[in-house]
Amino acid sequence: ICVGWDGDFRFSDGEWTFNQFRGSKWMKIKKKSNMDYLKNAYRVLLTRARQGMIIFIPKGDASDHTRDPKYYDETYEYLKKVGIQEI
Repeated sequence: ICVGWDGDFRFSDGEWTFNQFRGSKWMKIKKKSNMDYLKNAYRVLLTRARQGMIIFIPKGDASDHTRDPKYYDETYEYLKKVGIQEI
């Protein structure tokens, strides 16, 4: 299985942030039930097929404000830090 990790659930400044894409920009999710839903969606994806799972995190694109590399880099570094191997 391959899980594509996007900027909606990202690790930033030492904590997880919850975001949604509206129109042409990312917006913070503030409602607790929506935050819980997003976190649970990733939990479900990550617990279904652990053997042979690949997590794909895009590099981002500095020329596109909606795909800023910082949205992805900290999550990538966090996952490596907790033991997920890079291939």
